[in-house]
Amino acid sequence: MKNLQFFITRIFLKRWIMVLGMIILLFIVNYLSFTAARALVSTFQGYEELETMNQEGTFIFNLDPNSDADFNKIELEDTQKVYEYLNNNYTYALQVGGFITPLHNRYNMDVSFNYFNEESYKINQFRLSKGKHLNFDYEFNKEEIPVLVGAGLSTTYPIGSNIEVTDPVTQQLVNLKVQGILEKNISRSNYYFPNLNNYFNFSVFLPVNEEFIQSTGLDFQVNGLMDIALLDSTKENATNLSAFIQKNLGLKFNFFSQQENFNDFEDYYANLIKVICIIICILLVAIVCLAIWNTLISIRFMIKDRTINLLDGLSYSKLRGILYSYFGILFSVNLVILFGIIAFKRYSFWLNKDAILATYGIFGLISVDWIAFLIVLLINLIIGFVIVEITIKKIRKSPIPSGDQSE
Repeated sequence: MKNLQFFITRIFLKRWIMVLGMIILLFIVNYLSFTAARALVSTFQGYEELETMNQEGTFIFNLDPNSDADFNKIELEDTQKVYEYLNNNYTYALQVGGFITPLHNRYNMDVSFNYFNEESYKINQFRLSKGKHLNFDYEFNKEEIPVLVGAGLSTTYPIGSNIEVTDPVTQQLVNLKVQGILEKNISRSNYYFPNLNNYFNFSVFLPVNEEFIQSTGLDFQVNGLMDIALLDSTKENATNLSAFIQKNLGLKFNFFSQQENFNDFEDYYANLIKVICIIICILLVAIVCLAIWNTLISIRFMIKDRTINLLDGLSYSKLRGILYSYFGILFSVNLVILFGIIAFKRYSFWLNKDAILATYGIFGLISVDWIAFLIVLLINLIIGFVIVEITIKKIRKSPIPSGDQSE
């Protein structure tokens, strides 16, 4: 311990600007590595989740970005005609979310109402911590609507609770009956960016049937078409639906399979990851070179100045242990700072009442964070090993002038 303390204070920190530069570079590498690793893990999880959509005969609709859309000309009768056409000719999955409602809860979070028809609910396969799954066979405005609530709402609205609230899409007072609680951190990946997730800890899931759709307003019906998915269909049928929508609403819709969405995402994503990886590799080389050069120079200056006699009796194995301890401390401090920033960022979602990103976990971190952090830890271990072993190898070529040089 005395040798380690002396090396840190009188050798390594003597050139503190170099040490500070290495710490900054290492933090940048760690942060970029964490970001890239978490994005890759999230993408992998998103691919697994969306695999149910990656089936032959499934087509996902979206508004053509070049479409000259005039939403002011669209009438409710026009959208209802489109949904009647859908109901009569297609099997489709509809999911509409993001309707924020100021529903009372212990965390004072705004609550997101999310609407699923039966086909969409089956595809998503949401897991429950307790209770029963949604029932779509009900009469709107004549009986209670069965709903699921997120984990964050479970204490305020346990199973069996009744919620009287003005529904944001029908603008009618409805009576909701809680019959199930979603598992913590249940999320849904984006069709086009599978690395992005919205979390449902503060959401209410409402079942949608044909009667309910006919009672909704224009915003819901138009938004419902934006990501509608045809199931067990053909390109010809998808083309017919696109033409019908354009004829009645003046909106041009494209349709793609989930694999085509994956391909477009990969074209964009691969280039981004390549750039990040190149930057990380350049910084890693800079860190290794800087650390080795600074260590060698510091030791040589110490020997040249003959200010200490510490190296007498110091073997290479002991020197290796000192170097591993020093860089272990250096890297650990960096990792603690990174961990603190990650945890605070997760906690900030709660502070800012960001319901779609607020998650539960140890220190606020969820599985994807822990996996990415372990990857960063592994990278640090490899960097430390490379720095120390190369440093020892170079010192061996210019042997320590005194003391025991054996292993």
